[in-house]
Amino acid sequence: MHLTDDNAARLACFDRWAQQQTAPPFNAPPASASTLGPVAEETPAPATLSATSIDKGCRNPHQSELSRYWELEADSDCGTFGIRGYRPISLSLIGSDSVNTAPSTPAAGHTATATPYGETETRIQLSVRTKIAQGLLTRDSPVLRDSVWFGYTQQSYWQLFSGDISRPFRTTDHEPEIIYIYPTDAALPNGWRLRYSGISLNHQSNGQTLPLSRSWNRVILMAGMEKDDRFTLTGKIWQRLPENAGDDDNPDISDYIGRAELSGSWNVNRDNTLGFTLRHSLNDVTRGSLRLEWLKALGSGKDSNQRSGLRFHTQLFSGYGDSLVDYNRQRTVLSIGLSLVDW
Repeated sequence: MHLTDDNAARLACFDRWAQQQTAPPFNAPPASASTLGPVAEETPAPATLSATSIDKGCRNPHQSELSRYWELEADSDCGTFGIRGYRPISLSLIGSDSVNTAPSTPAAGHTATATPYGETETRIQLSVRTKIAQGLLTRDSPVLRDSVWFGYTQQSYWQLFSGDISRPFRTTDHEPEIIYIYPTDAALPNGWRLRYSGISLNHQSNGQTLPLSRSWNRVILMAGMEKDDRFTLTGKIWQRLPENAGDDDNPDISDYIGRAELSGSWNVNRDNTLGFTLRHSLNDVTRGSLRLEWLKALGSGKDSNQRSGLRFHTQLFSGYGDSLVDYNRQRTVLSIGLSLVDW
């Protein structure tokens, strides 16, 4: 019998043959750029991205201290409306050679009744700033960044150990200001480098009513320079904005607190910084103040390139204007405490 004569047998024979066959493996040829078009760029590994991000922003270890502080360049820029430390945020125990129990000024009605304050007290300082604009005059520069900042500082003296008078806050000063910073980069002798210039509108007051009310407004010109990452030097000179004689709480304040300020710091090593601030009245009667400071880092930073923001802070002040209510009283103050520095 032929298979052609029996359809069922013919189909069964074909099925047996098909089951015995094995399909050869299919190896696709490698695709070429000519068949698939341009090859996409590989995404960098996470480690590469992380290393790049460390080198940018206001914590950039490759930029100088003043560049990081004022975000003077693209590689030290952290954008607008982030909260930064300004002056140290601190809590200190202080002892002084005297205390102002009956503050007064030459203005009428500004002599207070005596209060038995103690010479040992605590001082609390809060200080923050934020950048509110940038690139106003440097928008065409790929590197430099000018900026506008709003800063606020509050300093309080608390009579913590004067239980017999209910431990009052003896005085609290409020200091809001608007600051414009321009990156003024220039080489100076002996390895120094001018880094910025600026101008600020500054208000300072203690928020009190008569007879303790004290306040003034200033326009301040400023500049800063540095020598590598060890030394910084900043200068300020100001002009008080005039007030009506009837509204002026402290007409002679510039003759005591001063009209100019010079500040410097020396990073002795990774963990220790020494600083000074000198104020001068710039007139025939020499008044002002001198502040000496030592800050020691406690703990460690986020990575090996950073110092901790927490410092042991020792400060010695002598002169006028440690607080507004004491602007015309000379005293010496020693303080010891903890500070957060540009956290």
